[in-house]
Parts: sequence; structure tokens; C-alpha cells
Amino acid sequence: MEKANTLLEERKKKLETLKVMGVSLYPTGFKCDLTAAEALRRFGELDGESLGKNAQAFSLAGRIVAIRDFGKASFIHLKDRSGRIQAYIRKDKVGEDRFKIFKLMDTGDFIGIRGTFFKTRTGEFTILAEDLLLLSKALRPLPEKWHGLTDVEIRYRQRYLDLVVNDSIREVFVLRSRIIQSMRSFFMRRDFLEVETPMMQPIPGGATARPFKTYHNALGMNLYLRIAPELYLKRLVIGGLERVFEVNRNFRNEGISIKHNPEFTMLEFYMAYATYEDLMDLTEELFLHVLEEVVGKTVINYQNQTIDFSRPWQKISLFEALRDSAGMSDEALRNKEAAVAFALSGNVVLSKQDSLGKILAKIFDQLVEPKLIKPTFVYGYPVEISPLSRRSETDPTMADRFELFIGGKEIANAFNELNDPVDQRERFMQQVSLREAGDDEAQFMDEDYIAAMEYGLPPTAGEGIGVDRVVMLLTDSPSIRDVIFFPHMRSK
Repeated sequence: MEKANTLLEERKKKLETLKVMGVSLYPTGFKCDLTAAEALRRFGELDGESLGKNAQAFSLAGRIVAIRDFGKASFIHLKDRSGRIQAYIRKDKVGEDRFKIFKLMDTGDFIGIRGTFFKTRTGEFTILAEDLLLLSKALRPLPEKWHGLTDVEIRYRQRYLDLVVNDSIREVFVLRSRIIQSMRSFFMRRDFLEVETPMMQPIPGGATARPFKTYHNALGMNLYLRIAPELYLKRLVIGGLERVFEVNRNFRNEGISIKHNPEFTMLEFYMAYATYEDLMDLTEELFLHVLEEVVGKTVINYQNQTIDFSRPWQKISLFEALRDSAGMSDEALRNKEAAVAFALSGNVVLSKQDSLGKILAKIFDQLVEPKLIKPTFVYGYPVEISPLSRRSETDPTMADRFELFIGGKEIANAFNELNDPVDQRERFMQQVSLREAGDDEAQFMDEDYIAAMEYGLPPTAGEGIGVDRVVMLLTDSPSIRDVIFFPHMRSK
């Protein structure tokens, strides 16, 4: 800390010296002709002789990330959005006044350079500065060159530093952007309409989760940050928009882990006249589209495990998975007391108000989910834990629903939408009873949504995909915090 304070004071003295010299410390704008990557692409393969014949000067700008000082000359590494380039600053080339200004610059400062390209004796592509301009003076030093920024907590709290010094982290977020763009293009090519739904809602719905609550002064009413956009997206389907999707931010007042952040991104879509089996096919197509377009291959390595996305993907029922992977008996699958005993023997934490379906889901989450590495559709969920799903015609106690698991994580949840308003009201009432019994994650009664359903919701299938978890998979990131720019953290 003492060293950092000393460096800060030294930089402040340089700043004052530059002020006295009349240097503008934070000028506006700078016209760049090329990025570092464009310069390398256009001229990097030319030999020294060819570069010497090209006397055209170009302007580049970026942050100084390294300086090698040789007295009357210095090599610096300049970093912009595209990458790095070396620059050579010579006193006799830029002039004494400009060189004095340069000597007061530090790593972290932003600089604009105009010059011509050449190759050093070691063959490194370099720009020879003919003129330079200080664009922004950095008062705080970057992390030390040889140690970098490795403290995980600092990296999450100061993501801006993480992006400056860790190129691999920067690449993760570049890939994140490309993954989301690829998802959007996939749905738009299939006649889906991208829409936006409210992030503040009078009644939180569409998922089993505890919401964040706020208050709107002008309206004099409580509002909730959305836990899911589902009920609003289905209102749009009722209104005749038969294929809709939204890349949305959701908020759930839950714990933080390597798989959970209170604020997260989902892709949610609804397709009239489709079934959840259709969505299985569509989901396989979506992932292959993204893999081929962004990653360039359909077999990836995630946390030292090979995952092959080749079709068809594995399909297994919830009960089969509990029997085969968790070792549950048929009696435990059908009898609550037996299920409770099995859960406790496996150290699964239960609540007094848990139904049989909820107990089975908790057992699955703890004992089966981590084992599902290759893409696997798990179907056949009890209606009691699927309050918005259509009942199966062959077994009314089960829902037409699947969840997708990859890399030991839940990636997606989908089902045939319940479009019977009478049945939906009964399901909501059951959720209200659970809330009254102490379940803070149970859903609210939504009379307006029931009214909308009474105008008619066509046969529809819908799905929500956790974008952050997809990015984790495709960038081999172990924690959700590694793929969110600014993850939530406890105050210092």
C-alpha cells in the first residue's frame, strides 16, 4: 500500500509539471487512421526494405502498457481495442519539446502517435513516432508487469483493470458479445420478433424465485424487479405475435455461487403451435449454430471434460435419472416419507413444506445434475413443481416439460405452455397456499394474466436459456462471475 501511495504522489507531481508546461492533460478526441490489428494486417508481413519505401504516415492511439527507456529513445507497447503494437520514440525524431512531454508519461497513460512503420533488428513490427500527443494522464499505476492481476476478488471488483492487463479475460467478453449476437441472428432468421417486456412489474411471475421489491413514489405502489419475462411474453403471443424472443436481465433475491448471480441474463422465446419436442430440435440447432459461427467446432473442452454437441442429444426422464444416477427406489419416487429418508441419507437439505415433487427436484439437483456432462434433455417433471406447464395427456400428474443439462449445469427450461385459464387459476391458488405456508419462492396470483388467457392462448411452447451459463461453457470459465462484467459482491 505504501508503495502504491508513493507512485500515486510521483504521478501527481508529473501531472503538475505537465500543467506548468502548458500541456493539455485530457484533450478531446483524436483521429486514428488504423487500429493496431489493422496496421499489422496491412503492413506486418512486409520486410524492412518494403516498409522503408512506404513513407506514408499513419495515426494510432491507445494505452501505454510497457516502456523500455534508453535515454534519448524509448520503446513502448501501445494497446488499443484490437491488440498491441510497438512504438519507437526518438528525441531527434519527435523534437525536444515533445520528448520532454513523453518522458513525463507513464504506463497506463493514453497517447496518440503519428509515424511510419519499420522492422527492428529483431524483426518486430514497429511504428516510428514523428509526433505524439498525451490523450489522458493516468494517476494510478497498473498492476506490476510480472505479477499481473491475479487476485480474484480484485479482478471482480475492478473489472476495468482486469480487462487492461488480462487479455484472456478480454477475449471471454468479446466471445460473450458474439455468442449473444449469434443467438439473436438464429431466431431472427426463423421469423421470431425480438421484443422488450417490463423489468419492473406489479406482480412478479414466470418462475419460482424470491423477488427484489421496490416502491414507485408517483404511482404509490410496490413494484418488483422481474424474476422472468414469461407472463408478459405469453401476453404478446395472446396478442397475435406468434414467435417472440427477448434477451433479458432477470433479478432473483437468492444466494451467490459459481452458478448464481442475483442479476443475470436469459434468452427466453415462445413459439405458437409448437411442442416442447419441437423445442428440443430447435435447441440443438441453436447450439450448433452458435458453436459453428463463434467457436468454429462442435466438440469443446470444459473444465478438463470433453463435450460433444453432435446430434442427437441424450434424452432421459426425471424418474429414470433419479433411479439410474441417484439410486432411488420406485417406492422413494412415489412415497414422500421414503423420499425424505433417501434425501436425508444423501445430505440433501429439505424444508418442512416441501412436497414430494420438490423433494425429488432437490435430490436431482444435488445428486444427479453434476453428473450430466454431455448435452442431456431431462423430461417428465411433476405438475406440482411446474405451475405454468401444460399437463401431459397420458399422465395428468406430469407436465410436458424438459430441462437441458450440459457440463453438470442446468442450461435451459422449456415446456408446453398451460393455456387453460381454469387450470392456471387452480395452479396459482396452490402457489398462493405455499406462500402462505412460508415458501418465499412460490408464485403470486396474477389476475390480469388469467384475464389475458381467457381471451385465448394458442398451443404454444416456450423456453428460457441461461446465457451466462452458455458463455461459461463456451469459454471454459469455472464461475459465472468470470463471464459477467460486474458481478455482485459483498461490500468491503
